[in-house]
Amino acid sequence: MSDKPTTDALTPIDLPERLEQARFYEANYRVRTGDIDQEMRLRLDGLSRYLQDIANDNIEATEFHTSDPYWIVRRTVIDVIRPISWPGDVTLQRWCGALSTRWTNMRVRVTSTHQTNRFNPEPREDGLIETEAFWINVNDKGLPTRLSDNAFDLLSQSAQEHRLKWKSMNTAPAPETTDSDRNHVLRATDFDPFKHLNNAAYWAAVEDELLDHPDLVEGPHRAVIEYLRAIAPESTVTIKRERVSDQLRMWLIVEDKVAATVTITKRPPA
Repeated sequence: MSDKPTTDALTPIDLPERLEQARFYEANYRVRTGDIDQEMRLRLDGLSRYLQDIANDNIEATEFHTSDPYWIVRRTVIDVIRPISWPGDVTLQRWCGALSTRWTNMRVRVTSTHQTNRFNPEPREDGLIETEAFWINVNDKGLPTRLSDNAFDLLSQSAQEHRLKWKSMNTAPAPETTDSDRNHVLRATDFDPFKHLNNAAYWAAVEDELLDHPDLVEGPHRAVIEYLRAIAPESTVTIKRERVSDQLRMWLIVEDKVAATVTITKRPPA
C-alpha cells in the first residue's frame, strides 16, 4: 500500500472566514477536567459537547426556533490550529457559512484563554480551533425538509454560497476484515432521548484509537467525521482502522454497513 494520502480530507484547506456583515452567536464555557485527556488536551468528544451546546442555545435564541427546531449533523470538520488545554476558558462564535434550501454549513470558531495551576504550571499559547458542521433541517419524522422562509432569509445574510451541495470528504473504502478489527462497547449514557447515538459518543471511540497515535494530535491537525447511518441502542459496532502516512482512518461498522467514517490528519504548522 502506498504511504501517500489519497482522500480529500488529507489536504486540509482553511475553512472560510466569517463575512464582515455576518451575524454570529457567542457563548462561553469553562474547560473542565471531564473534557480533557491524560495530557490535559481538550478531547474531541469534549469539544463536540461544546458544539452541541452552542447549536442548541443558538437555535433557542433565534426567532425560528419553533418553525425549524429539528436538525441533524451529517458531517463535522474540526481544524485544531493551536490545541486547547486545561485549565482555561473557551469562547465559541457560531454563524452560517453556506446554505441551500434544506441544509447549512455552520461554522464555529473556538478560542481559548489558557491559565495555569499547580497541575499545569507552564504558560501555553492561547488555543484556536475552527470547525464546520453540515446540518440538515428535518421534520418531526426525521426527513429532510425545506427551511422556513424566515430561517433561510436570516441565515443567507451571513453566507455568500446559497446553493450548498453535499460532497464526501472521507472517500477511502473500508479495508477487508482483519484480526485487528475490534468491537466497540456502547453504553446507555451514549444515547439521547430519541435513541440516537450522541455525536460526542462517536468521538469517544476515536479518542480510544488516538491513544496509539499521540503524534497526530500533539500539534495542528484536522478531524473529519461523516455520519452515514444511525446507530441504535443494542447495536454491535465493529471498528476498522488503518494508519496511512500522517492520517488515521476509521470506519464504524454496524451489520456489515458503514455507519460513520473518521479521519485524523496532521496539519502543517501555522
